[in-house]
This record gives sequence, structure tokens and C-alpha cells, in this order.
Amino acid sequence: MDDDRKVFLNYLAFTVPHVTVFAGAVFGILVLLGIKTSLALGIFALLYGVMLLAIALVAREHFSDLGLYRLYLAFSAFLVATGLFLLYRALVHS
Repeated sequence: MDDDRKVFLNYLAFTVPHVTVFAGAVFGILVLLGIKTSLALGIFALLYGVMLLAIALVAREHFSDLGLYRLYLAFSAFLVATGLFLLYRALVHS
């Protein structure tokens, strides 16, 4: 494994858990407040995706040539799109 890949994996290991806990806490609070589950999932997916996307964009300059980085970036964008779709469905079809 080359050094860039190791550094990127360490970067993810130290940043992604914090984002996951925060987004999960927001989801839990939304559920406890009695918000409709589909709306809470949409907010969770959008928030989680945006925060992962922010982490990816911060690291873009150093890791943009790695295939693993591109996969991570694509997953983050997919999560944002899924969150927007779930929010749209929850708000329009309510």
C-alpha cells in the first residue's frame, strides 16, 4: 500500500467517526421529537452527505489522484442526492 493511500485511510479513520456520531445524534433527536421517519431520514442523509462531502473537498488537493478518494467522493455525492430525494418525497407526499 502506498503512502498516500495510508495517509488517506488514516484521515478518514480520524474524521468520519465524528461526522457519523453527530449525524446519528441529529437523527435520534429528530425521531425523539416525533418527526415523521421519512423526513428524519432525509435530513439525516442530507446532513451526513454534506458533511462527508466537506471532508472530501478539504482533502481534494492532496488525494484527488487516488481511486479510493474518487469512490469516497462519489458516495458522498450519492448520499446528498439521496437525502434531497427523501426530503422531496417526505415533503411533497405528506
